[in-house]
Amino acid sequence: MADTMNHAAAEKDSGHTTGSNTSTNGMNAAQNRGFDYRNPMQHLHPDHEPRLPAFGGEFQPGLWRPQEHRKFANPAPLGLSAFALTTFVLSAINLNARGLTAPNIAVPLAFGYGGLVQLLAGMWEMAVGNTFGATALSSYGGFWIAYGILLTPHWNITGAGGPYDATEGVDSALGLFLTGWFVFTTILLLCTLRSTVMFFSLFFTLDLAFLMLACGHYASDNGATESAHMLTQAGGGFGMLAAFLAWYNAFAGIADSSNSFFLIPVFHFPWSEKGRELRLAKSASRNTAAAA
Repeated sequence: MADTMNHAAAEKDSGHTTGSNTSTNGMNAAQNRGFDYRNPMQHLHPDHEPRLPAFGGEFQPGLWRPQEHRKFANPAPLGLSAFALTTFVLSAINLNARGLTAPNIAVPLAFGYGGLVQLLAGMWEMAVGNTFGATALSSYGGFWIAYGILLTPHWNITGAGGPYDATEGVDSALGLFLTGWFVFTTILLLCTLRSTVMFFSLFFTLDLAFLMLACGHYASDNGATESAHMLTQAGGGFGMLAAFLAWYNAFAGIADSSNSFFLIPVFHFPWSEKGRELRLAKSASRNTAAAA
């Protein structure tokens, strides 16, 4: 147990303080400080600047950025928590929890917490220099505001007597709406392939949730009612997983030795930069012990 906590603490600390001038894979060696066609933005972050490895608690998939003179707290846990709670409620309804079928209870959360608060967190990510976090949190904040508008009875965009009532094309329209978010989430997912298991899993489950929900609307438009119901429930299931993974990453970003008795592991991928560093550090430790 102690070894697990120490390893988790090492992962957490490395996510906040890594700033070495060399890298185990050679990408940050002195001879590579000039322009690299594989990384045209490399010249913006020379090796003497501290950098953050991939870490879901910072909503950071591995981009380099300065940490000095930081005037903001880490906004990622706030955005992740806003996303998680709103997704949890809507996914519970998609799963027909306690017999609920009407998603309108998610409207106030979509506007206030998942929408406005997450959008603000995304703007603060922009201020601290995290391009990925700013893009993702601001976009999903916009998603929740847009989804709240779709469900607001006053606008009646998807309800009876609305613009889609005569043509009965509301399910196809909603399917296209969700398909666009599936494409966007896939792009973000590709940016987490060299990060951590928990960070990647968040976007993987969210991507599947959007896909299942979009397919559910397409099936409903085609008259396949039973398939539509099953696809919607599958989307709710993946959405529920995404909500808990968002809370997991949020907790990883909040908890440290000053406020928690334990830290949770984030599980770096073996092929990630941090994963290689950990393997080489263990190898060097074993060699030192053997030599002694």
